[in-house]
Amino acid sequence: MNPTPQSSDDVAARAANSRLVRDFGLLIKSATRLEQRIDSALRRECGISHTMLEVLIRLCRRPGEEVSQRQLADNLTLTSSGTTRLIDRMEEAGLVRRVPSAEDRRVALVEPTADGRAAFLQAAAVHAQVVEKYFVKPLTADDYTQLTGALGEIDKALRDDTR
Repeated sequence: MNPTPQSSDDVAARAANSRLVRDFGLLIKSATRLEQRIDSALRRECGISHTMLEVLIRLCRRPGEEVSQRQLADNLTLTSSGTTRLIDRMEEAGLVRRVPSAEDRRVALVEPTADGRAAFLQAAAVHAQVVEKYFVKPLTADDYTQLTGALGEIDKALRDDTR
């Protein structure tokens, strides 16, 4: 007896419900929801976006380091024009300033202002509260360690594969 031929709808439904699709979708949905919670809290409590906080994190990570707009674009996976608009808004808000590079006058370096560092400290505390509540607390200490270790391995594989 011949098996019943499978319709393309059945094949598509099986693919859409596969374990890999579901698991990756869960990762993306969770990361997106967490980012939305962080962004909402930062906007409400600090008046800055999550992306602005990411810029300030990068600028405050190594005091005195020269960071170009191009490096920020690469770190944040933004386009050059998107980064320019973001830095324009941050400069207007008094969070950062552009300074010319001593080595290459075509390069604009970005540095935090005193107000930017103060905003960063306030935002970092808000960020930590949201991350603790939704990323750390739902897991046991062992599960959290395993999750962050696994995410580090995934990141390493992705970085190694692009070189």
